[in-house]
Amino acid sequence: MVTFIKALVLANWDVAKRVIDPKLPINPGIVAIKTNLKEDYKKLMLANSITLTPGTITMDVRDDTLFIHWIDVTTKDTEEASEEIAGDFERTLSAL
Repeated sequence: MVTFIKALVLANWDVAKRVIDPKLPINPGIVAIKTNLKEDYKKLMLANSITLTPGTITMDVRDDTLFIHWIDVTTKDTEEASEEIAGDFERTLSAL
């Protein structure tokens, strides 16, 4: 729960700054991220956590790949994007 609240606050702050200052760059796009989670309910929780965080929307889940629309794509590398978008969430869910 703490992981989600922290991500929620940081993402809201980031999106709010982008709304207030339109000079801040955005680079929207769709990235694929991989998950090591095996249970469907954990994948669902991961997808929902990502979607509830402003700036990201989970568009599709196929096996161990989630397709995410990201407001500011900083990397298209699957491993880097996976860590940046879902790393903390996934570690928390793995412990359940």
